[in-house]
Amino acid sequence: MTDIQININSKTYPTATKPSIANFQLSLKSGEFVCLVGPSGCGKTTLLNIVSGLDNDYDGDILVGQQHTHPKIGYIFQNPRLLPWRTVRENIELVLDGNQASDSMDSMLDVMQLTQSQHVYPERLSLGMSRRVSIIRAFAVDPDVLLMDEPFVSLDAPTARQVRDLLLKLWQQRPHTVLFVTHDLREAIALADRLIFLSAAPMQVISEITVPIARSERHNERAIESFRQKLIHDHPKIKQLL
Repeated sequence: MTDIQININSKTYPTATKPSIANFQLSLKSGEFVCLVGPSGCGKTTLLNIVSGLDNDYDGDILVGQQHTHPKIGYIFQNPRLLPWRTVRENIELVLDGNQASDSMDSMLDVMQLTQSQHVYPERLSLGMSRRVSIIRAFAVDPDVLLMDEPFVSLDAPTARQVRDLLLKLWQQRPHTVLFVTHDLREAIALADRLIFLSAAPMQVISEITVPIARSERHNERAIESFRQKLIHDHPKIKQLL
């Protein structure tokens, strides 16, 4: 794993009258879990697409260590994007090199509680299970950075909490740098080492806040809510972003 520096001077869509992103800088430390929080339409998904290399029409650069290059990416979208004619295991195998051992996948299936479903086709999976498959597939490529674009959106609260807890368990076993987009401040606090609050377009960083809650206390909803209330009290602009 290496540090990543994101520098976007300007990103403007052809039909837009102003930039979607302007004068944006963000550093990601190796192994850090960073959550982006900002209003709808501010450019969060655009940012992820730039970092992933899906969008190269911008003025700026991405540094991986000291290299001017795009990092190796694991991308988890809002839609799991599983191929319906392949089983759970086969969907994950698609991203693996032929010589990669299966024991790594077996371990991840076990952590994400999918061992018994590995030969099932996507149509028989719940949405929460499909999201877990997409998480394993992203980890399986051993990326420089994992991009997660609201991966738990549309899940009911108990299911979202379960998948979030399993994600953290997998991440703690296989540390990767994570850039995670969410509108849910409680979710961001439960997951992140650092919170990045973003402005409306043209998107810029308003505030960067380290989450002081120990990882062992991230299941404590009272501690999370207490810190959320403190954030909103100390930084009134944050409430407008949620």
